[in-house]
Amino acid sequence: MIIQMKKQATKKDHERIVGYLKNRNLKIKDVRSENIIVFGVIGDTSSLDPHDLYAFEGVDKVTRVSTPFKRASRAFKPDDTIIAINDKIAIGDTNFAVIAGPCSIESEDQLRLTAKHLKASGAHILRGGAYKPRTSPYSFQGLEKEGLELLRKIADEFGMAAISEIPSADLIDVFEENVDIIQVGARNMQNFHLLKALSKSQTPIMLKRGLSATIEEWLMSAEYIMAGGNQNVILCERGIRTFEKYTRNTLDISAVLAVQELSHLPVIIDPSHAAGRWQMIEKLSLASLAVGANGLMVEVHPNPEEALSDGAQSLKIPKFDHLMTDLSRLTPYFGKVL
Repeated sequence: MIIQMKKQATKKDHERIVGYLKNRNLKIKDVRSENIIVFGVIGDTSSLDPHDLYAFEGVDKVTRVSTPFKRASRAFKPDDTIIAINDKIAIGDTNFAVIAGPCSIESEDQLRLTAKHLKASGAHILRGGAYKPRTSPYSFQGLEKEGLELLRKIADEFGMAAISEIPSADLIDVFEENVDIIQVGARNMQNFHLLKALSKSQTPIMLKRGLSATIEEWLMSAEYIMAGGNQNVILCERGIRTFEKYTRNTLDISAVLAVQELSHLPVIIDPSHAAGRWQMIEKLSLASLAVGANGLMVEVHPNPEEALSDGAQSLKIPKFDHLMTDLSRLTPYFGKVL
């Protein structure tokens, strides 16, 4: 971090902020010139918010020269992280993981029928919402614990891993019992109480990008999980909110490349929530492979017209089969394996 003082700053102004920083066990490197006072701050500045330093009289400009996220940073760990979900499934490196399933678990028959076809098509991980955070309080809220238990039962039946979205920290124990990956949804990306609680778990966490979150904010949320001890974080780009209304969100596909420059963590794409339209899912899924993502998460339903949630963005089973055929054909070309 570099701090530049105003030209009219006094010696006392300078001494006051330097004293504050030294009390935080940071070192000061003075690089002032004849006309201006500039100094570097050396040490772990991740806990410092540059904006807070403008509270000191005489401060003109504060520039962070290192990332505020340490453990998630590629500078901290140059090699790509590979997260083992179980003995057969890993996310990261050349693996291209496919997560698929219904938005909401509606019944045992619905989930079993879907899982049967997903497994036959080559999907690795079964997704299903049990606790559904919906915009409207009158919408279907999910089967809750019963839904999680169904997810575990049917995933085991077809030899798949399981993932579902957690709404609150008090449910961590039941999620650890029933899923292989705990999903943090976009609305909870900055629920720091939840992130801190999940940092004590060793279950892999899939962290979705917030609706209007910057990439740095997204990685800082991953840092919360990693700082507490859980290094098994998977990032998921699911589209961000922009002025465009034709699609549900705007898929920021460039975020995959940005994350891969900044971080060693694996990153996947959720084209279903990005587009909100089933007609776009297949091509956006192929784009996720082309851009170098480590996988994708797709919503699939045997009868989307009658789905209790998000039917408009769910692929029918034949469409998903077609997508998996294309992915199988193209993954070797892009240096990936399904």
